[in-house]
Amino acid sequence: MLSKKRFLPLAILLIFILSIVGCAQQQPQQQAPPAAEQTKDVILATTTSTQDSGLLDVLVPEFEKKTGYVVKTVAVGTGAAITMGQKGEADVLLTHAPSQEKPIVDNGEAINYQLVMHNDFIIVGPESDPAQIKGTATAAEAFKKINEKGALFISRGDNSGTHTMEKNLWKAAGITPTVSDKYQETGQGMGQTLTVAQQKEGYTLTDRATYLAQKKNLSLAILVEGEKALLNIYHVMQVNPEKFPKVNAAGAKAFVEFMIAPDTQKIISEFKVAEYGQPLFYADAGKNEADLGK
Repeated sequence: MLSKKRFLPLAILLIFILSIVGCAQQQPQQQAPPAAEQTKDVILATTTSTQDSGLLDVLVPEFEKKTGYVVKTVAVGTGAAITMGQKGEADVLLTHAPSQEKPIVDNGEAINYQLVMHNDFIIVGPESDPAQIKGTATAAEAFKKINEKGALFISRGDNSGTHTMEKNLWKAAGITPTVSDKYQETGQGMGQTLTVAQQKEGYTLTDRATYLAQKKNLSLAILVEGEKALLNIYHVMQVNPEKFPKVNAAGAKAFVEFMIAPDTQKIISEFKVAEYGQPLFYADAGKNEADLGK
């Protein structure tokens, strides 16, 4: 009995020490943030038109609600968005300049390249139409008239998808414009550029969605539209995690899948139709790009 009494306090002390050691080992694990929290943010680099039109104000909250990710949107010109992707500074891209997008897909900087939607570009200007471009058969012909009449043209000049289309149209017209009092660059997004064109009574090229979203503040009229060459096609893609290991690959993949999902495509196709009486965007996931505009 004496032997048992002697060892009982030692046993209790040993149990107490082991419990302290166990708690000390568990404490750092409890303080470490879960892996899911470390990759919660998704950086989306996109064109200003998706923001200026209000589309992202609808889509982003829906994506966040469904997935638990938090989107950090960087709305810039498509050229700047693609540059972010090339540097691994974004997780996912939503852009509208296929001629700039395809090279980064071909060289493996972007993957999971998916068609999302389209609308179209339009040429807008003063209702008085000093260059008399209304009714011209093609946008290139309209640009020729603007140049010949010495009318003011306001360019974004920011290497965006809209600016890329504008440069293609000037090339088709056989003209290389230079900055002057009749050809001015804003270096700004589409919304700001429309405002400048309004203030200076100039012509500009715009996507239809941004124009309609801001039409209540504009007196600029649609003067040239409907040509297939003016299609404005949007794609979504992931930045390749094999080239840029720090990107949120899972979050980017989730965003791509969200954008082409039937429920999201329905939201896109119905976006502000009731307000403007026409679609701002046409949903295209799963379609053949060559068939768009037919």
